[in-house]
Amino acid sequence: MKEKMKAQVFYKPEDMRLEEVNIPQVAADEVLVEVKVCGICGSDIAYYWGLSPLETKQGRGPLILGHEFSGELVEMGETAKNRSEFKKGDRITIDPVQYCNTCKICAQGKVNLCPNATVLGVSTNGAFAEYVKCRYTNVYKLPSNVSYEEGTFAEPLSCAIYAIQKLEVSLGDICAILGPGPIGCMMVQLLKRTGAGKIIMVGTRDYRLRIAQKLGADEILNVKEKDSTWYVENLVDRIKSLTKGELADKVICATASQEAAQQALNISGRGSTVVFFGLSGPNDILKVPLLQNHLLDKNIRFSFRSPFTWNSTLKALSGIVDTHSLISHQLNLEELLKGMDTVRKRKEKVMKVLIKCNKRR
Repeated sequence: MKEKMKAQVFYKPEDMRLEEVNIPQVAADEVLVEVKVCGICGSDIAYYWGLSPLETKQGRGPLILGHEFSGELVEMGETAKNRSEFKKGDRITIDPVQYCNTCKICAQGKVNLCPNATVLGVSTNGAFAEYVKCRYTNVYKLPSNVSYEEGTFAEPLSCAIYAIQKLEVSLGDICAILGPGPIGCMMVQLLKRTGAGKIIMVGTRDYRLRIAQKLGADEILNVKEKDSTWYVENLVDRIKSLTKGELADKVICATASQEAAQQALNISGRGSTVVFFGLSGPNDILKVPLLQNHLLDKNIRFSFRSPFTWNSTLKALSGIVDTHSLISHQLNLEELLKGMDTVRKRKEKVMKVLIKCNKRR
């Protein structure tokens, strides 16, 4: 194997360079993956433009970003060879969150909260490169009917599944989602399989709302574009009209918007559950009228990462969730900055941008 690879190396906000760097050397418990495709996540955008709400060592350069990816397993350390069920040439995807499995939090099964976790593309080198390494325990085989492009959705889909699990939907529930981005649109499809009675998608752009409708949303509401066919001036009143005055049983906020988070609380009714998924800013505040929500006996929850959801994720990728319809752009590794600019500025009806990292496909 050649010793060098191409990688997009992030140094500091608005400074990322395509460089020739050393191919990672694997330890005994690691594998080397030839990256085929890597998706651009909102966190990649935040790190590049210095907008991340996380005041930690995460997203600090020099670092190779990118954590939503799939590829081919090309090398294995000795422990990985002896203990794993994988072999060279396997088509795989990766859980980028590498928790320690030794601390008190991990022992309690709260691995998504592990204080010692490393995350590919966040705290250690990721997949906007021709090759990436990771622990063998984080590797999952792609189903035979799932393409490399579709495999890039495994990580965000696993997060969506965890959030839907926390929603605890019952048959016939009226469910509302705020945010028709790629994850919100995957949540629509997941809710369809839970037996939800009606799914309402709330957003600010018609083209995304149309995709949500195509994928199963029963009602789409636009709270921003006044010339939209689906424009709604008063969201609470509109939700009441769709629920015989009862508001929504289950609400999930799949966006980081502070305004949307407040709306999620406002449109939830008696005995409802509200799950906040989008990662808000450090100064964002949610105002919770205590008596009103107490009397409605609401459940307010948050969803972070994706503990123990990956087996379900692979099944969902294999026929339950349509991810292909969410791909709007495919670019080469050299065009990563163009892709990130497209995502940030919402150009060209962007939905999901995928980066083809290795031309030897």
